[in-house]
Amino acid sequence: MFQIHATAQIKELFPDGTIIPDWFRQIEETQISTLGKHFKITDYGIINDSTIVQTEEIQTVIDKAYASGGGVIIIPQGTYLSGSLFFKPGTHLHLEEGAVLKGSDDISDFLITTTRIEGQTLKYFAALVNADNVNGFTISGRGTINGNGLRYWKSFWLRTKVNSQCTNMDEMRPRLVYISNCKNIQISDVRLINSPFWTTHLYKCENAKLLNLHIFSPETPVKAPSTDAIDLDACTNVLIKNCYMSVNDDAVALKGGKGPSADEDNNNGKNSNIIIEDCIFGFCHGVLTCGSESIHNHNIIFRRICVENAYNLLWLKMRPDTPQNYEYITVEDVKGSAQNFLLVRPWTQFFDMKGQTESPLSYSSNITMRNINLKCHNFLNVSDSKQYNLSKFTFENINVETTKKASIELDYIKDLKLKNISIKTP
Repeated sequence: MFQIHATAQIKELFPDGTIIPDWFRQIEETQISTLGKHFKITDYGIINDSTIVQTEEIQTVIDKAYASGGGVIIIPQGTYLSGSLFFKPGTHLHLEEGAVLKGSDDISDFLITTTRIEGQTLKYFAALVNADNVNGFTISGRGTINGNGLRYWKSFWLRTKVNSQCTNMDEMRPRLVYISNCKNIQISDVRLINSPFWTTHLYKCENAKLLNLHIFSPETPVKAPSTDAIDLDACTNVLIKNCYMSVNDDAVALKGGKGPSADEDNNNGKNSNIIIEDCIFGFCHGVLTCGSESIHNHNIIFRRICVENAYNLLWLKMRPDTPQNYEYITVEDVKGSAQNFLLVRPWTQFFDMKGQTESPLSYSSNITMRNINLKCHNFLNVSDSKQYNLSKFTFENINVETTKKASIELDYIKDLKLKNISIKTP
C-alpha cells in the first residue's frame, strides 16, 4: 500500500526540476454552448462568396456580440473573404466544418496598427484574426482559416530579385492569427493554411493551449516565405499538442526580442514553461528553433514527436547583436528524418548593433536530447564562437544514421555528457 501511495505522488518535472502544473494535462474540447450567444454571420447579411471582401460586415457582427456582453462568432459552411478582424473581450471564433475564412490578397484590406513582429514593437499590418487583451479567447471548429498567400509569396520572390537585401517585412504581408496580451486561451481543431507571413503568433500570452491543429504552407511549387507555424513571443505556460505542422520556415519558433539592449526593453521577454508533445512535423526549416529574435527561453519540453523531412531537429540561433540565454531544454522520444540533429551557430540575418561596439555574450546550457532515432546528414552541426558559451549538454540513447562522418569531439561544450550513442555512417 505504501508503494502505491508513493507512486501516486510522483509529479512530472520541468527540466529545471520544478513541478509541471496539472493544467498541462487538462485537455478539454471547447464547448461553444457555454460561451454565450451564437452569432452566425449569415444571419446578419453576410453571404457565401469568395470574391467579395466583407471585412466591415464581419467586424460589425463581432462588435454586436461584444456590445451584447459577448458570444461566439459562427462561420458556417462556405467561403467568406475578409481583411483584418479584431475580436473583443468576451467574443470567440468558431468555424463549422466546411467553413473557410479566407484572407484578402490585397494588403490595403489590412489595418496598419501598432503590433509586434520580428522582435520589435512597431507600426505594421494587422493579421487576419487579431485578439488583444481578450482573456479566455478561443478559436475552434472543424473549419479553415486560409491566408490566401500565393500572391504575396510571388511578390516577395520578385522583390528579392530586384533587391537581394530586402527584409521579410519589406514585402508587405499580413500574418494569419495574432493573439497578444491574453490569458487562458485555446485554439483547437481548425486548419490554418497558406498564411502570407507568420501563421500563428502569440505575444505576451499566458496559459495558452494549441490543440489538434493542422498548419500548412507550401514548400513547392511556390515557396511560402517566413510562414512559421507557431511563433511564441515572450509567453508563459503554453501547451502545443496533437498538431500537424508543415511550413516553408520554422515550425515552432521561440521569439522574444533582439538588439544589444533587448533584455532591458519591457516590450520584450522570455518564454517559459513550454510543452510541445505528440505532434507530427512535415517539411520545415527548424522543428524547434530558438530565435532568430529571442533573449531567454527556459523550461522547454519537446517530446513524443515524429519528424518528416525537416532541415533541423533542434536549432539554436545565436545572434551576435543580442544577449541570449537558452536553458533547460529537453528534446526526447523523437523519430524520423532531418538534415541536422542539432544546429548551433551564429545567426547574422539583419545584424544590427545599433551603434554599440561590443557584442553581448550569450549562453546555452542544460540542453538534453534523448531517446531519439533519426536519419540525418549531420549529427552535431555545432560551431564554436567567442560570442557564446555552451555548457551542460547531454545526449542519451541516441540512434542516428548519418550521410556524413559524425564527430563528437566538441571540447568547447563544457560538461558534455554522452551515454548510449549509436552512429551509423557511410
